[in-house]
Amino acid sequence: MTKANEQQLFVPEMITFGESMALMMPVGTKGIEYSATFDKSFGGAESNVAIGVARLGHRSGWFGRLGKDPLGRMIQKRIRGEGVDVSRVELTTEAPTGLMFREVVSGKSSVYYYRKNSAASHMRPEHLDEEYIKQAKILHVTGITAALSLTARETLREAVRLAKKNGVKVCFDPNLRLKLWTIEEARETLLPLAEEADFFMPGLDELKLLYQTESFDEIIARLQKLPGVSIVKGGEDETYLVEKDKVTAVPFFKADKVVDTVGAGDGFCAGFLVGVLKGYELLEAVRLGNLMGSMVVQMEGDWEALPTWEEAEAKLQNKGHVER
Repeated sequence: MTKANEQQLFVPEMITFGESMALMMPVGTKGIEYSATFDKSFGGAESNVAIGVARLGHRSGWFGRLGKDPLGRMIQKRIRGEGVDVSRVELTTEAPTGLMFREVVSGKSSVYYYRKNSAASHMRPEHLDEEYIKQAKILHVTGITAALSLTARETLREAVRLAKKNGVKVCFDPNLRLKLWTIEEARETLLPLAEEADFFMPGLDELKLLYQTESFDEIIARLQKLPGVSIVKGGEDETYLVEKDKVTAVPFFKADKVVDTVGAGDGFCAGFLVGVLKGYELLEAVRLGNLMGSMVVQMEGDWEALPTWEEAEAKLQNKGHVER
């Protein structure tokens, strides 16, 4: 079978795009300033979701722009190695791959970004492939892409437009990053995108900032006016499924030990989207998302702890671990 034929057979059910960056983390307990050795990996909200969907047994695709450099090639190969379609990824000499450092000091995680003028920030609407988008069932996007640059923002809006034009469901996670833009700029862009989404997936703290209120009832009332369904993460040990006529609280799965909370929201998104792809009722899709989030926080790394379908199913069915 030729490579072209293989690509035709692999039609992603869920596609996403955005910035993936190389990730450096100190080895051991020292912070960045005092560590001499670092682990090299990568991370990005959208590629994390794509990997999560693939590990749960569904076809996913991720695209974006990476520098034509060692870090960009490493990211492309490792995402492909997780079973994600990267056929639309572009390695460019126009700009370098973004880089981030992460440390945990005194129990607090801090991230330092080196992404200004990165390859991803140079995304433009003409880089989109409408044929690639229209073949999917779901397009997943985040507000991080919108915050990278004006051209990236326009690319995100155009991708959503193309998805809706072609009957592709849109999932939108605002992923508010106030290191990238002001809350005023974020509101101007993110709130209209929420109006376009079939599945809006904000955190409760994000909504308090975006809607400028601490009132839970007011937040829910605003969400119920949206055309789509909202899934609110980060409640009091529960996630809220907000539909036009009702709000359902879905309890978290208790984590045995919280090691690293980075990537939990992306794991949740992957689980929810796989639930949708499997045809689950929304409540059960949220429950699967909650399970994924719980499993992700029990290991260090942005995406490494994302479980396979067999591992997730065993948890859902309360099957014990067999060591030998």
